[in-house]
Amino acid sequence: MAKEKVILAYSGGLDTTAIIPWLKENFDYEVVCVCVDCGQGNELDGLEERAKYCGAEKLYIENVIDEFCDEYIVPCVQAHAVYENKYLLGTSMARPCIAKKLVEIARKEGATAICHGATGKGNDQIRFELGIKALAPDLKIIAAWRNEKWTLDSRESEIEYCKAHGIELPFSADNSYSRDRNIWHISHEGLELEDPANEPNYDHLLVLGTTPEKASNEGEYVSLSFEKGVPVKLNGKAMKVSEIITELNKLGGKHGIGIVDIVENRVVGMKSRGVYETPGGTILYEAHQQLEELILDRETLREKEEMGMKFAQIVYEGKWFSPLREAAQAFIESTQAYVTGDVKFKLYKGNIIKAGTTSKYSLYNESIASFKTGDLYDHHDAEGFINLFGLSTKVRAMKMQEVK
Repeated sequence: MAKEKVILAYSGGLDTTAIIPWLKENFDYEVVCVCVDCGQGNELDGLEERAKYCGAEKLYIENVIDEFCDEYIVPCVQAHAVYENKYLLGTSMARPCIAKKLVEIARKEGATAICHGATGKGNDQIRFELGIKALAPDLKIIAAWRNEKWTLDSRESEIEYCKAHGIELPFSADNSYSRDRNIWHISHEGLELEDPANEPNYDHLLVLGTTPEKASNEGEYVSLSFEKGVPVKLNGKAMKVSEIITELNKLGGKHGIGIVDIVENRVVGMKSRGVYETPGGTILYEAHQQLEELILDRETLREKEEMGMKFAQIVYEGKWFSPLREAAQAFIESTQAYVTGDVKFKLYKGNIIKAGTTSKYSLYNESIASFKTGDLYDHHDAEGFINLFGLSTKVRAMKMQEVK
């Protein structure tokens, strides 16, 4: 009788590598590894050999970079979704994309379970499992770190476990940052960052760029073109979204853009400290917002700002595959119909400095906004407006005078 299959969300790191023999030993599964490429770069080198060496039947490496950019990143950019005023959701919006692909491979392979290596303290366990439950409620989910059969509690114990099963791996027990990387960002946790009193060791930590102090002494002008809220050109050259992000990462990294040190509130209730590098994403968010402020009317902009915060929370909490996210995104997309135009800015030592914005849909009217008196605005009209707008304030003040 054929063994049941389990799909393992595989990164190639020590945790998920140790899970392969653990699944075979404790569940007698046929292990099919799936690495979803969201833009991890050279982290994928040698994965197939490692997975099969450790006992996996096969490894899928699924390139979803364009899907990730077009279907997950773009909606967040359009929403200006920022969690707790700082975090641009790099890991949060990648997890549902990964979960979707895990389910697709599970169906293709006829698997009965999906396993992940997220810890019991973090957000990723929630994001993976909510995604799987939404797309495949019949599949069993194995969370290794929460399973009673998982007794490995350190890098040392994982390395020893692999050795005991005849597996020699190129991992060391040395402490290092816990990182997550994709085309949008890279996150860093651990080591000195675990104490909020410590300054990050940026010389040791940064991967995508440099600090503003060490950035280029020469500013650099950059232009972005948008159509209906989607970036379509960089410096006048038409590109895919993924290509624009890749180039902006290089530019932003060079100029010290997008380094964030944050203590955030995890879904599970604890606070955690991390440093995020999102050079290209930071530029893209700023450029999109720069265009929107020219185009959206005041009331729509105000409502969209509130929806952006809600959208960030939805994504952060792993509720991508939900009616609420779909409804929120539908509203956001409706606001993007006229967000078309060109944005120019200068990058200089961590700063994104405006250098001009143009759009045929701009609501900025110089004849109205100018200090000169024009035909479209009569200064005297303001008197009646102020009387009505301030009526409740005046009535209350009169009453307070009366009762004193």
